[in-house]
Amino acid sequence: MLFFLLAVAVGLALLVFSADQFIDGAVAIATKYHMPKILIGALIIGVGTSAPEMFVSALSALSGNPGIALGNAYGSNIINIMLVLGITALIAPITIQKDVLKSDFLWLIGATILAAVLIIDGNISRLDAGILILMMLAHIIGQIYVAKKHNKNNQPNSTPTPQQGDVENDELPNPNEVNITTSLIRLAIGLVVMIASSQLIVWGAVGLAQTWGIPDLIIGLTIVAVGTSLPELVSSVIAARRGEFDLALGNVLGSNIFNTLAVVGIAGLIEPMTVSSEILNRDMLVMCGITATLFMLCMVALKTDGKLGRGVGIGLISCFIAYSTWLAMSAMA
Repeated sequence: MLFFLLAVAVGLALLVFSADQFIDGAVAIATKYHMPKILIGALIIGVGTSAPEMFVSALSALSGNPGIALGNAYGSNIINIMLVLGITALIAPITIQKDVLKSDFLWLIGATILAAVLIIDGNISRLDAGILILMMLAHIIGQIYVAKKHNKNNQPNSTPTPQQGDVENDELPNPNEVNITTSLIRLAIGLVVMIASSQLIVWGAVGLAQTWGIPDLIIGLTIVAVGTSLPELVSSVIAARRGEFDLALGNVLGSNIFNTLAVVGIAGLIEPMTVSSEILNRDMLVMCGITATLFMLCMVALKTDGKLGRGVGIGLISCFIAYSTWLAMSAMA
């Protein structure tokens, strides 16, 4: 059992390290070739912080452990809202932008509804997975369109208007100082280590589930989901400490869209999965409920002070504790 625990701990540490290398390499290459800042923030960094979920779920599907694959994806969505946003709001109020609700939040609501409709029959077929992937591609195309429109509106003599998903100038490397070889090496190292560490986490998580007699779904919803959500948590907390509180919500929404569509879609394409009754009757309901609750909180915030305050943070963290207790009771039943 000690080896399984050590494997999960080491795997999670390597996962965070490799995700950081992957993001830095990707951003440097994108900047070198003058990709729009909004596109870097919304897609490359968004995909990078969700890459751990993607690799863990894909390898879980290949290993014949669909519970970990689905639990990781849906559990990460729940944790991103309850824990990541909860902790960030405790540090400082999160600014809500109307554009975020009109774009990313509507995409997330649509993706969540689509996922619920597709799994209601108790299966995720390759056709279902293909539909999820197509919606993800539509989202990416939409982001590219927004990026081009943003660049067109920001003429040289005009003052740029901050947009959700933008990466600040001081966070981007100078294109003339980017070494492509070094950046490609960091990108490759990040990718390889992410794959290896994901395999290590899956092996350790499955071993723990078998040793303790806990369903792999519970392991996926807890240990694995929390671990693969670390990049979102770290990036949101760092943004809050820097005073960039408005970036936290966009980070979580983008990650949840990717988890719902791409992570589950890729796992389903690799291996069609049977959806357990626990996911249908508990986890999907919680994910839909907490997503809808966050949307309503944001709408209320827009009509008041435009921020999610510490009271909301305490409420979200309390929801996480209640949900974790529910999972623990389910595992002991």
